[in-house]
Amino acid sequence: MSITQGTSVRGTWVGPLVATVVTLPAALVAYVIGGLTPMACDACDGAEAERFSRRFDTGFTFLQVGLLASFVLLLVSWSLPQTESNIARRRVFAVLAPGTVLFSFLLFTAMVPSPN
Repeated sequence: MSITQGTSVRGTWVGPLVATVVTLPAALVAYVIGGLTPMACDACDGAEAERFSRRFDTGFTFLQVGLLASFVLLLVSWSLPQTESNIARRRVFAVLAPGTVLFSFLLFTAMVPSPN
């Protein structure tokens, strides 16, 4: 039995499912850690607090955009038709989703300075 173009293929849901199970908890943890980060500078004052606030605001915006992008990548990996021609695309989008969470969090930690 050969598979023709446009025929539904079984098991194509595995990649998006694994990506969802990894991405959603990782995104939640990244968002919570990002949201709690300003408490690290509670004792800061003056110029140090101002510098931290500016860098945090920019970094947290990047984190939120990255988490939103990972959610969109998950949606794309789930919404592609389950055909033979889309197997590779579904896998690529499924791998990119948790990778985007990791990249966004690393970018956030690089942008936000640690208080002294």
